[in-house]
Amino acid sequence: MKSGFMTFGRPTFALLLAALPELAAGQTAPGPYVSLGAGVDILQNEIVKPYGFGPTKRDWTFGPGPAGEGAIGYGFGNGLRLELEGDAAYSHLSGVKFPDGEAGEAVGHELQYGGFANLDYDFNVGLPVTPYLGVGAGYQELDLDGIATGPAGFTPRAGLGSESAGAFAYQGIAGLSLPVMAIPGLSFTAEYHLIGVITPPPFPRGTQEGENSSAPLVHGNATLNNIFNHEALIGLRYSFGTPPAPQRTSSVPNPIMPPAPVTRTYLVFFDWDRADLTDRARQIVAEAAAASTHVAATRIDVNGYTDLSGSAAYNQRLSIRRAESVEAELVRDGVPKTEIFIRGFGETNPLVPTAPGVREPQNRRVEIILH
Repeated sequence: MKSGFMTFGRPTFALLLAALPELAAGQTAPGPYVSLGAGVDILQNEIVKPYGFGPTKRDWTFGPGPAGEGAIGYGFGNGLRLELEGDAAYSHLSGVKFPDGEAGEAVGHELQYGGFANLDYDFNVGLPVTPYLGVGAGYQELDLDGIATGPAGFTPRAGLGSESAGAFAYQGIAGLSLPVMAIPGLSFTAEYHLIGVITPPPFPRGTQEGENSSAPLVHGNATLNNIFNHEALIGLRYSFGTPPAPQRTSSVPNPIMPPAPVTRTYLVFFDWDRADLTDRARQIVAEAAAASTHVAATRIDVNGYTDLSGSAAYNQRLSIRRAESVEAELVRDGVPKTEIFIRGFGETNPLVPTAPGVREPQNRRVEIILH
């Protein structure tokens, strides 16, 4: 019986990710984040084939081993995240199967490490957890050390040398994140990664030609197919863009200092995720500007709001941009800028109460209040 050798291979299928539906923005805050994860790696059986002169085809089997990953990324506030990930996984060679179906003995290990550029999407489904999917492309280095195989009952000669090679790799990601309420920005994560490695070039590899550990070595080339890793990881992610928990204000009116009476209020509505004015919105702003001279307004409040789709931090900035658009239009219509006071209230105080993630047109507004 001829014993084993090592090299690298090609996946037998391409990983496809269905197009993501247009859903409400995810729960990851906009801005940079970091993540760490650790867990278990299961390396699928690898098919070893001769390349030119070399040993016969056989299957390697591996036992579970440790795996880890770390990433830095950026959330765009609309569910999309872009990240750079480094990963590593370690597997022991546990057995070999020869072409005649006979199982044999094996020693050695395989270390796989490298990096990926990933594109992820968080789904806002109205639950405490946020599911997400992702795809990645990158590079993986494969180090095989001390690989040797032989028939059942045979003790392979350990330490037949080390070989390493790298190749293009790809991955699919499915995960869940759960915010840690006591620490804004921190989340627990649970992920599954399917990693495939495209075949590196074949390279020389020695093999024992005999039934005992002192048999001579014969050299040839080999290739290794079916390089697929299944990884289950748990970890932590910290987003630097998460705002602190909002301060709740009392709704009890102040009997000593009642609010000043409002002369008139005008509502300007916006398209989803937009801060530019429509033609109808410009008409309303013009009416408010004209009315401010008739009622001799001494103060004009311009308050911006959003609906409940998207993250709170992103909506806060969007509400301010909407208020600034209305302010600029009022100034063009002749209102002194010193009389205008703008504020952004984000997704608070909706006109129409909705569940998180709902795109309600009446909540995407700016209120022009003449005092």
